[in-house]
Amino acid sequence: MEIQHEQKETKGSFFVEESGKRLAEMTYSKAGKDLIIIDHTEVSDELKGKSAGMRLVQAAVEFARSEKIKILPLCPFARSVFDRKPEYADVKS
Repeated sequence: MEIQHEQKETKGSFFVEESGKRLAEMTYSKAGKDLIIIDHTEVSDELKGKSAGMRLVQAAVEFARSEKIKILPLCPFARSVFDRKPEYADVKS
């Protein structure tokens, strides 16, 4: 499963796409130069049980670390992952 990333001026997403169809997506908004706000995560039934949501959050954490920015996880799923993963505390806002 390949996690892709797209970024526009004020928004972005991490996603899994197969045959032109998005099967999983986590969206975020930029808040200034050093913060992104994860606002939604959705995983299709086709990927349920395959840790797709966790991998999306992991991709966001790796992105935040490489860009030296913070993440505010407003999405309930992303927030629950951050709560269970103390190793992500360095990027949590």
